[in-house]
Amino acid sequence: MTGVSQSLEIMTLNDKFFLRLIWGVTAFVLVVVIVLKVVPPPQPTPSFIYLFPHIIGGINAACSVLLILSLIFIKRKNIQAHKITNIITFILSAIFLVFYIVFHLYEKDTKFGDIDHNGILSQVELAAVGGTRYIYFIILATHILLAIIVLPLILISFLRGFSMQIERHKKIVRWAYPVWLYVAVTGVIVYLMISPYYNF
Repeated sequence: MTGVSQSLEIMTLNDKFFLRLIWGVTAFVLVVVIVLKVVPPPQPTPSFIYLFPHIIGGINAACSVLLILSLIFIKRKNIQAHKITNIITFILSAIFLVFYIVFHLYEKDTKFGDIDHNGILSQVELAAVGGTRYIYFIILATHILLAIIVLPLILISFLRGFSMQIERHKKIVRWAYPVWLYVAVTGVIVYLMISPYYNF
């Protein structure tokens, strides 16, 4: 019993450490994203930066497919394939985050409906996009908000899964999975909607 008690105590201590780390990482990412909105971009802008939005869109598409495959694997009790798929998705999401931060360090937000790519929305341009602009902003707002919320959920679900706390893993995945899938899919939709207005 002493050995079991010690193991549980070590697991609890590890949980506390990793949970603090997860919340620290989440806070750091949130601060970085906010800072990116206000700091002036470095000059000059490297030409490869303009490939990043297309890579980011592709990563979101890949994550969407992988998340669906992950669900299929676990439903079929193929735990190994489920783990591998989730690890790949997690790595791709981390790459996405790095690319997102680097891109927005150099390039600020593109204006939806900016047909002539001059960074200014005229009345003619606003009339041309019409109600689609509101649909875009609703999708974008929910995408950003849920991306912030899901980050710690993803990290905690990975912690539970890798430490074989299966029941606790299932409880958090019940919430984390649909939100993560929504964020990935809407990431693709946002990319497809905004990409015609890129000025590069």
